[in-house]
Amino acid sequence: MIWYLLYPLRGTTEPPVLPPSHLLHRALSQYGRCAARHVVATLLVSVAVATMLLYPMPFLFTSDFTNGASNLPHHVWTAARPLPYDAAAKPEIIMRSVWFHASYMKALNVDLLTAALDVQDELLGTTKNFSPARAHKAALPHHHEPTGNASLTLAQRDALHVANGLTDEAWFFHSPLLYWGCSNERILADTDILATVNDKKNQSTSANVTLRHSIVFSGKRFEERRLLAADALVITLLHLGNSPVGREWEQRARQLPTRAAKLWDVYPSDGHVTTSQLYEFQFRPISVQDIATLALAYLVAILRFLINLSKMRAVKSKFGLIVTIVTQILFSIMSSFTVCAVFKINLSRIPRAAYPVIVFALSLENIIRLINAVILTPFENSVSNRIGQAFAETAPTAFASHVQNCFLLVFLSRLLSSGVSEFCVFVAVAIVFDFFYLSTFFLAVLSLDVRRMELGDALAKSAMRHNRDQSNSGESPSWWHRLIHGNVARSTRIAGTIVMLGFVLIAQWHFLADEGLLRKLLRLYRICVATIPSGLPRTTLLEDIHQARSPMSWLRMQDHETAREVINIIKPSAYSYVARVYDPLVLVLKDADRTPHTNERALLPAVYDFINHELTRFAVIVIVIIAALRLLTNYLLWGEDEQSPPDVHDAEKASIMSVKSLSRGHVMDIVVMATSANGDIVTASLDSTLRAWSIRGLGTSYLISKGNEAATSLFPVGTLAIDDTSTWVAIQTRPKGQTLGKVTLWNLRDRVWGPSVHSDSCKERPTAFFFDPSASCAEPRAIIVNQDGTLTEVSAGTPNERGPLAVFPRELKCARVVAIKEDDEFASQSVIMAVSKQGAVHMATRSHGHWKPRRLALDGLGISNTHSIEVLAPIELFIVSAKNCVYLIGAQDGSVLRTIQTTDKLLRPLRCAYTSHGASKPGTIGLTSFTLAYVEAGSKDCILQTILPPENCDAIYLRAPSDASGSDWCTWDPAVEKRKRVANPGSWDIISDGTVVGIRCRQPIVMAQQEASSSGLRNRHARRPRDTDVFGCWQVWTATPAGRCDADDIQRLVKEGKEDDHLWVSSLGPEGRVGINSVGFVFGNMVKLVVIGGPAKLANKPDEVNTGSRRRKPGSGSRARVAV
Repeated sequence: MIWYLLYPLRGTTEPPVLPPSHLLHRALSQYGRCAARHVVATLLVSVAVATMLLYPMPFLFTSDFTNGASNLPHHVWTAARPLPYDAAAKPEIIMRSVWFHASYMKALNVDLLTAALDVQDELLGTTKNFSPARAHKAALPHHHEPTGNASLTLAQRDALHVANGLTDEAWFFHSPLLYWGCSNERILADTDILATVNDKKNQSTSANVTLRHSIVFSGKRFEERRLLAADALVITLLHLGNSPVGREWEQRARQLPTRAAKLWDVYPSDGHVTTSQLYEFQFRPISVQDIATLALAYLVAILRFLINLSKMRAVKSKFGLIVTIVTQILFSIMSSFTVCAVFKINLSRIPRAAYPVIVFALSLENIIRLINAVILTPFENSVSNRIGQAFAETAPTAFASHVQNCFLLVFLSRLLSSGVSEFCVFVAVAIVFDFFYLSTFFLAVLSLDVRRMELGDALAKSAMRHNRDQSNSGESPSWWHRLIHGNVARSTRIAGTIVMLGFVLIAQWHFLADEGLLRKLLRLYRICVATIPSGLPRTTLLEDIHQARSPMSWLRMQDHETAREVINIIKPSAYSYVARVYDPLVLVLKDADRTPHTNERALLPAVYDFINHELTRFAVIVIVIIAALRLLTNYLLWGEDEQSPPDVHDAEKASIMSVKSLSRGHVMDIVVMATSANGDIVTASLDSTLRAWSIRGLGTSYLISKGNEAATSLFPVGTLAIDDTSTWVAIQTRPKGQTLGKVTLWNLRDRVWGPSVHSDSCKERPTAFFFDPSASCAEPRAIIVNQDGTLTEVSAGTPNERGPLAVFPRELKCARVVAIKEDDEFASQSVIMAVSKQGAVHMATRSHGHWKPRRLALDGLGISNTHSIEVLAPIELFIVSAKNCVYLIGAQDGSVLRTIQTTDKLLRPLRCAYTSHGASKPGTIGLTSFTLAYVEAGSKDCILQTILPPENCDAIYLRAPSDASGSDWCTWDPAVEKRKRVANPGSWDIISDGTVVGIRCRQPIVMAQQEASSSGLRNRHARRPRDTDVFGCWQVWTATPAGRCDADDIQRLVKEGKEDDHLWVSSLGPEGRVGINSVGFVFGNMVKLVVIGGPAKLANKPDEVNTGSRRRKPGSGSRARVAV
């Protein structure tokens, strides 16, 4: 709601989105990652807190309301509230009382009891062995008889008692002296006053009212569920308006200051109490209408939750998720009951069924928002990073919503009646606990569910469908329809607040149930405009007495069972009554010390009893539950740690990025590198060494060829290429002293040499060198595209090359290949796209062994040196780059699917990645994100340009169908474009989720260059002075797409203490993506493997790679030919 109130200032109702660099975002993200990594510890902490708050509940809530909180009523509304002075209600009973005080908190002594008995007999007449039933047939005074000086006889008084029938003259009274039968002899003979008081706390009077401690004592102190002390004795007379007993009480009270002046100080001094207040006491059973309202509220909340849950297709166990949510809400509710009981907040005014529904409604909003945020995170990231990112996105909004709701509840608690006020306090406490358990218990269980689900299916099912029911006319669905289907999650952030305020107003309305609609509205208005009711006394004459409890607070704390008993007496068929309550007549013994010598305990007395008697058992139970939960989680997670890589749970790897070094394979610099999506890397170095690496499992490497072997004819290596299955690597070389170059194959799986074919095309550096993706693995075929536009095929099944074939124009700048599926899903044909220096774009398709070229007509490609091509093989898409735009071209027919405008950029590098919708299928592909990464020409910054579907769409059609009116997908036109900028990017690449990974040097290395040039290469491995950190400038960084709020990261490339293991370098070598979430960078004689989001993930098939593939460019060192 706060965002709606701030709309005039902000111009939007959407909550602010914290940037990843914000301190709060980083802190929340780090906490989420920590909670997800330490799932068991997080669960233990949350369950331990819940146990400590749930276990004391039976000891704090009691049925006798002695030293604990009153039990919550099952099905009634109870209240004791003052009415304003101008209220039109007519009192149905009158309450007069007299309070007796001795020294502070010493009311339970014989002297005060006997003196109070004398005053009681003075006001009511003799009450010894009071039994009104014996005077049932006594002669009653006539109504017309004067009552000025005429006194009732005891028989007449007793005959008017309510036990003998309810009349307009009936009366009854409560007195602690009834514990002794109002007998002075019994009081004096009682050697244990406290035992008598506690043993007879459930004794009933002649009017069938229980003499609870709450109505006959004030300022009570309990210990071990027994009354230990009281500050005042309270005698209460209740009579109807025409009762002569009430009139005699009033007359005799005026005479007390004269008759008892030697023993008592009387307040007021004349004994005449004139101040009174109307109170309404309720004990209203819940009605059928109430039951229907609550049932409807629960039904709507549950249905909305189940509808949203049905869309969460990436959740592994929906039943387990339901159990988790219900458990969290129960934890919040029960913990709130305990806290409210500890701090003496009376919750017995409202039926217990009303308490969970508000917490349920408020909690579901944040739970659903968190689950959706986790599902929408990139599945390539580790579980901890996904949880951390989602929590950092949703926690600020949830926290702000909770703070807003707590503020509203506290504000309302100051305005509304006491029962509703305490209800508001309970909801505020429950909101706090809900956020705590959401951040601990639910976060940990959710991370377990995400960790154990199938990641391959998670992405395919992660997008939540809106299932809109649009007609062919294109009309937008109604707000109500979208609300039912969960399509307006952001705009219904106010729903929880509306439900909360609605229930608060309904509760307040119930306490005004006997009034008409107009009076209800007027009463609500008065309640809202006045902080205290107009009828409350604003001053008191009893401040010097230091009463432990004021008469008003004593009246409000009366147990609801007492109200029910009184209602049964005076209005058996009603649910409430209005009483005129007079201020008490206060009598204090002469010379009594009313100064408090000890502070009253702030907490509920039952809390101290629990600490004294249950603390040991409580500690043991908490320890046992934690230990049992620890064993249970170990059993349930048995084998999870073995299946998950070690660094997923390593606390030291809190960053989403890790750096590994593939070293000890080369002595000198690596100049050529090829990588694959299956985790294979092949490198060639200046020391004439060719080595293969694999990052599968723990990682392996082996030597393919070394300079002193017979295979030295491989060097110098020009380019390398690995096929899509990671079975073959093709090595293009031109050995020294030979006129022809050759292409040699090596089998990475069997580690054996394949055929070697001489090729005249290897004389010059080719424009492109790759495997034909349509060729079989048994007979691989390498393709060389030369700068003069010719194409040469080298096949393992033939001893000679095929070509050169004139396919493309001369002066080619770039060429890429993709395989497109034919009608037979197992057959495919290769398509090569090439662009010339003059901007001519050509496509060539291999059909029946022949290449069929054609030119594409594209505008804006006439400027030279501004052209490059990328390819997205899984969706058969070419990306052609011009100076300030890129073209998306379908490989099937060469049609331009979309032109995306960019800033002026450099020719290279250009990288691209995408994520697809789970419902995508061949011919109908939906993109949930599309990311371009390039270097801006002017600033040399790396630009991440991300295109996302709008809020009301699930995906963007790659190829828009003829009729898309009834779909949840949209075309490119309404798509949202976002950009992010990275300064000084250095060398970088992109991974499958669109995250860019790079290595850069913060500042030019001038001094180090001079030292290196003077000392020669032989000294590059020499020990460096300790005060010279030549590797401190190298950084590895990551930047997520602009459409997400991941925390970007920067780390030192070379860890401190590891400098001696590295060669000094002035620039990086080639780079290439390895697997799905890793990038390899050549750093001297080793490969730095940067892994994003936990362990390295590998592609089992080429279709799992969502980034552009390309030939790996050699580093600067390759320009020098190596003579062996």
